[in-house]
Amino acid sequence: MTQIKLSHVIAKPFWEVHSDVKRHGHTYYVLGGGRGSTKSSYVSIEIMLLLHSHPECNAVILRKVGNTLRNSVYQQMEWAIDTLGLNPYWKKKISPPEMVNESTGQKIIFLGVDDKGKIKSLKTPHGYVGIVWYEEMDQFSGMEEIRSVNQSLLRGGPRFWCFSSYNPPKSRDNWVNEEMLNAELDRFFHHSDYRSVPYDWLGPQFFEDAEKLKARNEMAYRHEYLGEVTGTGGTVFENVVQQAFTKDDLQQFDRRRYGLDFGFALDPLAFECMHYDAKHERLYIFDEIYQTHLTNPAAVRLIQSKMINKAVIRADSAEPKSIREMQDAGLHVYGAKKYPDSVDYGIKWLQSLEAIVIDKARCPNTYKEFVNYEYARTKDGEFISAYPDKNNHAIDAVRYGCEDLMPAFTKVRTGRVKY
Repeated sequence: MTQIKLSHVIAKPFWEVHSDVKRHGHTYYVLGGGRGSTKSSYVSIEIMLLLHSHPECNAVILRKVGNTLRNSVYQQMEWAIDTLGLNPYWKKKISPPEMVNESTGQKIIFLGVDDKGKIKSLKTPHGYVGIVWYEEMDQFSGMEEIRSVNQSLLRGGPRFWCFSSYNPPKSRDNWVNEEMLNAELDRFFHHSDYRSVPYDWLGPQFFEDAEKLKARNEMAYRHEYLGEVTGTGGTVFENVVQQAFTKDDLQQFDRRRYGLDFGFALDPLAFECMHYDAKHERLYIFDEIYQTHLTNPAAVRLIQSKMINKAVIRADSAEPKSIREMQDAGLHVYGAKKYPDSVDYGIKWLQSLEAIVIDKARCPNTYKEFVNYEYARTKDGEFISAYPDKNNHAIDAVRYGCEDLMPAFTKVRTGRVKY
């Protein structure tokens, strides 16, 4: 093996893991992390080091689906072999995918768990399967499936190393995230992200893209790049993007629309200014009024200050008196159509958009409502497919303002849907 300084190929966050693996401190190593954390690179290097330190061991590398092996873990192991200068020792086969150490007879075998027959019938001509790697652990159905595979593979040897690597799913209710809460004596948990990786390993473009996403959508950045579990499992709007609009952006918004939800004492009046890009199915929300104890005359003055020309405003039709007062004051306000399941339909339409782009500085209350809005829960705390009627004033105003964009609106106007 070529003499290589391991700190040049293993990022600093994994030095502790490497020390534990070397002394066989644990059997199971579970490595979670965000994009660019180099966890897969680390595992591939570690597997090669173990194989050359333990010539009686073979390795099995698994993914959920077999046809993903060639362009993922197989290439990752090719990289590790090349990086450590081990090419002269290893012969590589594509079909079936495996690598063989011609001097020791050791094998690296690649399998998809969708072919359980191959796993159960697996035999190695030399030694035993001492090393296993589950890549993209979150794609497996659960620990029961992984335990079943381990029962077939981890046998006949004095010691084993079992690695699992994954990007944490967004929902904390995902089985992987729940499993990570269960401490076990023989399991080593580790989490990492790109910020501790040498800059030149990832390159400037990677860091630029990370910073761009951080500025535009911090929640997505935290999930994708930091590997944080950012969702409760009940987030309604997964397509919210935060973006600061310039004056030039606002001048380009030529398909403006306006929505209004009434309120006074406990609930705020919410007025939303929007632009809809039909070609790209993106809704831009660029201004708001969100205020309690606002009388209708005062609301009219504020609304007029935020509108260009006398555009149509679609409002909550449950307030006909307020609508008439605003019409008398010169606003073109009309009650939004309501029909069975119109709330559900409107929310599902908003969910279907490519993006709901909100200027957080201009519309702080709207942004807060959209990113925090969750499905209803049972008394036991379980999420159900229903939308709670609370903390959704801006959301309602947005629904009203966009109702004519929704396919069901045509059916309402032509009488094919009763309400």
